[in-house]
Amino acid sequence: MPTDLSPEEVTRSHRWHAVECNNLAWGLADAPARTPAQDEQMLNAAHASAFHWATVGTELHLARARLLLAKVHAVLGHPHMAIAYARQSNDYILSHDPPDWEAAFAHAVLAHAAYAVGDPNLHSAEYALAQHLGDAISDSEDRQIFLKAFTSVPRPKSLGA
Repeated sequence: MPTDLSPEEVTRSHRWHAVECNNLAWGLADAPARTPAQDEQMLNAAHASAFHWATVGTELHLARARLLLAKVHAVLGHPHMAIAYARQSNDYILSHDPPDWEAAFAHAVLAHAAYAVGDPNLHSAEYALAQHLGDAISDSEDRQIFLKAFTSVPRPKSLGA
């Protein structure tokens, strides 16, 4: 960053980049199909968002960044990275009384990571919990956002995949 920026401007810049990269990566992760170039862009954006949040964010921002990293790595078929980030994220998010939508997302991403790593029991349990929590999201707009994103999580065979 240029040295002629005030500390407030630097912080504002980090926050702006964190949000923009986050939104880009989530949008690509939820897309029904991507090109190899978009896969690379999605991965880079997720890591960039995490970098910027690590610089200026709170523990909650970092947990949300890890949730995004888990989702991206699950989508890309990187099972060990996906499950590691999902567990880290869930450990924080679920222990801090999250809003209904965030709890549903945390379980959905863990379900996707469990699918990627090949753990059918965890996949089924987390998928069912995410589905239940998603259906119970109180705000209709938040519920629709969750349900749209949830369609990218592979359905367990035990539920008729």
